[in-house]
Amino acid sequence: MSAPMKVGAVVITMGNRPEELRALLDSIAKQDGDPVEVVVVGNGSPVPDVTEFSTHVRTVEVPENLGIPGGRNVGIEAFGPCGRDVDVLMFLDDDGLLAQHDTARLCREAFAADPELGIISFRIADPDTGVTQRRHVPRLRAADPMRSSRVTTFLGGANAVRTQVLAEVGALPDAFFYAHEETDLAWRALDAGWMIDYRSDMVLHHPTTAPSRHAVYHRMVARNRVWLARRNLPAPLVPVYLGVWLLLTLVRRPSRSALKAWFGGFREGWTTSCGPRRPMKWRTVWRLTRLGRPPVI
Repeated sequence: MSAPMKVGAVVITMGNRPEELRALLDSIAKQDGDPVEVVVVGNGSPVPDVTEFSTHVRTVEVPENLGIPGGRNVGIEAFGPCGRDVDVLMFLDDDGLLAQHDTARLCREAFAADPELGIISFRIADPDTGVTQRRHVPRLRAADPMRSSRVTTFLGGANAVRTQVLAEVGALPDAFFYAHEETDLAWRALDAGWMIDYRSDMVLHHPTTAPSRHAVYHRMVARNRVWLARRNLPAPLVPVYLGVWLLLTLVRRPSRSALKAWFGGFREGWTTSCGPRRPMKWRTVWRLTRLGRPPVI
């Protein structure tokens, strides 16, 4: 019999949620099976005291805020190049909490049973109401969050990635800083032949929030949307994809200040480097379409 898959976890923190961080680490420590090794990255700030978990928790502090993808990439490399010291890495928000003790075990079983499975997206639920926000179900048909399915992207702070995927297609795009870095990795993974699952039975408790709470939200959402298209889509689909999102943004009728920031980010996406361009194959476009989300929306 083969040895069980080694599971690690990466948590980034700004140091401003010490109680929530300790609760998350406690929920990781209580996972069934072999212990989950954890790396906590202080993203431009000291890591709060987590010495009570020192047996299986390491800390890394970087002098400046590298953004969400940059901080997570530091955590990946703490497990060796592309995270190779473990088979699977969970990425968890520092104000989240694993709701059950079997999440790591379910991850091991899922990846072991399906060699094509590269990424698992967990279900995020409010700890008080149990409600899963529609935006936390990574598919267009999101009315039933309790239905697991194949999907085309995943949730950044509640997921598990086979480290072989990172070795093959690369890590998260550092320059994105915030927003759409998960979809960039998802598209590259799908283009390489990997699959992504949304699993409703793997739950991260997380307070209900609005993404627009971040001051940079509108600018970076727009800028990174352009970068995402420029980096990954076949040339004919780039204007279609961005045109659809422009229309959707206008239909949602954001405030004047939000719209100004959005258009500033949209312009920035065209006038700054998006990084290396590796357009996906047309068969990947078809695969995304068959999975219910063609890469034009």
